Amino acid sequence: MRWFEIALVSLTIFTGVVWLLDKLVLAKRRAAREGLLDDGKEPIVVDYSKAFFPVLFVVLILRSFIAEPFRIPSNSMMPTLLTGDFILVNKFTYGLRLPITNRKILAMGEPARGDVVVFRPPHHPEQDWIKRIIGLPGDKISYRDGRLTVNGEPILYAPIGTYQGRGNGTEMTGAQELREQVGNHVHRILLRAESPLLDQGEGEWVVPQGEYFVMGDNRDNSEDSRYWGFLPEQNLRGKAFLIWMNFDGGVDFSRIGSSIP
Repeated sequence: MRWFEIALVSLTIFTGVVWLLDKLVLAKRRAAREGLLDDGKEPIVVDYSKAFFPVLFVVLILRSFIAEPFRIPSNSMMPTLLTGDFILVNKFTYGLRLPITNRKILAMGEPARGDVVVFRPPHHPEQDWIKRIIGLPGDKISYRDGRLTVNGEPILYAPIGTYQGRGNGTEMTGAQELREQVGNHVHRILLRAESPLLDQGEGEWVVPQGEYFVMGDNRDNSEDSRYWGFLPEQNLRGKAFLIWMNFDGGVDFSRIGSSIP
């Protein structure tokens, strides 16, 4: 939703400039012209600017530096996240960034292996995507036969059973569901042997400095670093931490308030 970010910044600047200009110059001119001790009747653009600027400014600060809402548009992070989930993303965990440009202005922390992150992919910089960080700078990643290895250490798996999808996720019914531990994060993943992406998603990679290797939890239905390469650090938007709503043809109250492992 980059268009929304641009619109929010533009409106905040516009209303702020109008409010400040009126306070410093225009109000005094109106008072002098009308021979009044107060500011007299305000033009409608000034009236609206004074009313909306505080609200827009607060929303901009909260959204840019505290937490930003996103909606999950696809099944690539099933079963952790479902289509229709509305999530909150922590915007300061990895440092404060300017809106629109995403330029970091204050370093505060670094991504950890296993974090679920929102980012702008290098080949679609106008979009916001969500995946899980698997490889940190310098890591050697291997993915073969549905099994992940990081720096020569196999990732731990525990079988759960056969996945039963719902809503838009019914297409994954019958997939193998496993519990996986990446770093300190224990979460569930899906594997489906008949997926046409399976053979294409295998290989070995060494993560360059300043970049990350990301994958979806729905391993055989995720367009991620296996296909388009590494994620530059400057493309990170924040860390996903909470599901605050789910709406996919109806509200799923069981998912509201769920943390993201």
